[in-house]
Amino acid sequence: MFGNWRIGSVNGVMLAAYFIPAWTLVAFNIMVAPVHGLYERPSVAVALFISDHLQMSGLSTVRAAWLLALGRLTVVTFFAISLALFAIPRTRRSGASNEALGIALAIGSLISFASMVMASKVGEMAALKLHATELLLLLGAAVVLVIERPVQRPAAVEPLATPQLAPTAP
Repeated sequence: MFGNWRIGSVNGVMLAAYFIPAWTLVAFNIMVAPVHGLYERPSVAVALFISDHLQMSGLSTVRAAWLLALGRLTVVTFFAISLALFAIPRTRRSGASNEALGIALAIGSLISFASMVMASKVGEMAALKLHATELLLLLGAAVVLVIERPVQRPAAVEPLATPQLAPTAP
């Protein structure tokens, strides 16, 4: 059963096992109580950057919090799609599930990188470490995804043509 799993597939499943519950919980906390959810540890750097540097109003802060939650849920959705595609052996072997995983990695890397920059601007070291770790996880998976190619089936080998011997005249 596990003989046809590639390292990129295993890496994608492991990332999904972390990001789906972690980012879903953060996104739902933001959706339920936008300001309170935004000021929790995973999003506090974004909240401080919005309030200190961008000087947004309360309603604009709530909209930015919802936009962050929507981005996180988009990443979670693409990780879930890639998990569903990993469950089908044919798509896993051919690498067809790499598209959904690649989209999740791209959007997640963008969110983590922006959050990491915001954390460094406001001086939140715990949030900076969290976002840097998440960014390194996502970038490492992207490197594995780019380098590892799907298994190619060997081409059908034609038998060598045997030379035709001309009949000799007696």
